[in-house]
Amino acid sequence: MEIGNKEKNILIICKRLKKEYTDIIELKYSKPIELLIAVILSAQCTDKTVNKVTEKLFKKYKTIEDYAYCDLNEFKKDIRSTGFYNNKANNIKETCRVILEQYNGKIPNTMEELIKLNGIGRKTANIILSNIYKKNEGIAVDTHMLRINYRIGLTSSKNNPITVEKELMKILSKNLWNRLTYLIINHGRSVCIAKKPLCEKCMIKDLCDHNLK
Repeated sequence: MEIGNKEKNILIICKRLKKEYTDIIELKYSKPIELLIAVILSAQCTDKTVNKVTEKLFKKYKTIEDYAYCDLNEFKKDIRSTGFYNNKANNIKETCRVILEQYNGKIPNTMEELIKLNGIGRKTANIILSNIYKKNEGIAVDTHMLRINYRIGLTSSKNNPITVEKELMKILSKNLWNRLTYLIINHGRSVCIAKKPLCEKCMIKDLCDHNLK
């Protein structure tokens, strides 16, 4: 698909998906530190499960100090149901300690600083920057974004997040970078399922030029 056609198609896709889904993050939070915690917990875990865990977690741990100085074993028990809880607990505790000691308790507002923190990669950093600081430095790419954008012919890779992010950034208006992620994620959960997509229910099937190859 030519670049010009991709630019046209992606705008059509965004418009159609917006009629069906929300284009805002589904993780529930009320302050920056809560989003940071929720996003780290969301790795290999559904937003629904994370929200269920954080409903209690955010009442127990209210400040960045609470996470930085928490009892690690107790904290692991608190987040156990999100999976990979050992790594997540260690990453959260260490990241909060670094933010306290090196950034005066304020979550960094640049990609370069964020990806140096434990448990935070480009995807997580993009989510933090766009939702907390309203800065679109890139596009958060998860498995839904990899799978669906390849299927509809917008990207050339099925497994390289950096390649997919760069290609999408070239064809999509910057003000839509953040929104696209949530629209695609919701479509992936509801219709364009990994193993058995529900093509008969898909509102963008006429723009899918990979035919699920």
